[in-house]
Amino acid sequence: MLESLLMIIAALIAGLGGGYFIRKITAEAKISSAESAAKRIIEEANQEAKALKREKQLEAKEEVHRLRSELDKESKERRSELQRLERRLDQKEESLDRKLENVERKEEELKCKEEGNIKFREELDKLQQQQFAELERVSGMTSDEAKDLLLQRVRNEIEHEMLSMVKDMESQAKAEGEKKAREIVTLAIQRYAADHVTESTVSVVSLPNDEMKGRIIGREGRNIRALETLTGIDLIIDDTPEAVIISGFDPIRREVARLALEKLVSDGRIHPARIEEIVEKTRKEVDAQIKEEGERATFESRVHGLHPDIVVLLGKLRFRTSYGQNVLQHSIEVSHLAGIMAAELGLDVTFAKRAGLLHDIGKAIDHETEGSHVQIGAELAKKYKETPAITNAIEAHHGDVDFNTLEAVLIQSADAISAVRPGARRETLEAYIKRLEKLENIADSFEGVEKSYAIHAGREIRIMVKPDRIDDYTSIQVARDIVNKIEGELEYPGQIKVTVIRETRAVDYAK
Repeated sequence: MLESLLMIIAALIAGLGGGYFIRKITAEAKISSAESAAKRIIEEANQEAKALKREKQLEAKEEVHRLRSELDKESKERRSELQRLERRLDQKEESLDRKLENVERKEEELKCKEEGNIKFREELDKLQQQQFAELERVSGMTSDEAKDLLLQRVRNEIEHEMLSMVKDMESQAKAEGEKKAREIVTLAIQRYAADHVTESTVSVVSLPNDEMKGRIIGREGRNIRALETLTGIDLIIDDTPEAVIISGFDPIRREVARLALEKLVSDGRIHPARIEEIVEKTRKEVDAQIKEEGERATFESRVHGLHPDIVVLLGKLRFRTSYGQNVLQHSIEVSHLAGIMAAELGLDVTFAKRAGLLHDIGKAIDHETEGSHVQIGAELAKKYKETPAITNAIEAHHGDVDFNTLEAVLIQSADAISAVRPGARRETLEAYIKRLEKLENIADSFEGVEKSYAIHAGREIRIMVKPDRIDDYTSIQVARDIVNKIEGELEYPGQIKVTVIRETRAVDYAK
């Protein structure tokens, strides 16, 4: 067994050795073959490199030759261009030389002409002096006197032309201004429409029956005396069926009395203690109503930031009337009209509306304080820290002071529009006729006036003048004098237009 194992091992060793020698011989043969192939490849690569080198050298020589040819060509072109530029420079130098020679020649000619002009000017001066001397001898005036005379004539002609021009410009400006103002006023009236409220100084309380009159009078008149004492008004109980008339010039007291009497009649319990209780309660209700009316006015006019006391004063205007027109409604209307016109003219709308609402604020307490409502209103505006512009608009809306702003002019215009439009205010027929007659009498009192006519309900007067006594320029002065006299002697709502007409007629007859 051991022997066979040894034999197997020896066989394995012999096989391994033989395989090693065989592989070594094979590897040496392959190496030898690879070396010969490498030599062959290197020789072939060397040959190809030499051939490629020769080829590139030829190409490089050809490229150098081509570049040299292009460079020669470009050099020739540049040389020719330089030669052309040199020729042009030579030509320009020759031209400049010729121009310089011409300039020098012209300078010499101008110098000669200037010397001739100087001599000619000296001769002209001598001739002019001789002519002046001759003119002075012929006219008998010196040159200064002649200048003064000529200037005076020119000045007179210019003044006449200026007067004519001013007249034409005034006519044109008036026509355009009236047209524009008419458009703005018409637009403002169209855009704002308000009811015309009229009131009087009496109120009427309806009664359920005539027996209630006796209860109102009370035993020995104690009830009516208590009511009149507490309210400060007069109760008129006459033969008017089922009605009691309340009379008084203080509208707030009259309103308190009316409401209190209506409550007493409705309640049925009428005695001095009950009357006192009802009057006090009614007075508080009226005070609350006054505040509500003031707030309503500010809201309707869109005027904000007023002092609370001003709002209360506005509310009191609800119970005030002027020629039958409710003052609070009139103030609201003026505020709206002034705001609309200010918007059309590009002015301060907020300021115009505020001033319009406050322009008659003095009427709220003018029966309690001395002075006109204009003065009282201005003092109230100052007291409650309104701006100086607002104060001026209040003072100027009746022409008592000059206007400081254009908005103040609009307040006066809006006040006039609200006051004079038909139905806004009442005016008795007798007072109306007297005002028209006085208006015509004022116009007729001027010399040269032939006839005058009050038209448009007294808002315009047309005056016919005698053409042989009053010319165009004098007619302007007559119109201004009549306006001044009307403003000084006549009281009227709004404004009055004065038109002076000078008519010249030429009459002839064909025979």
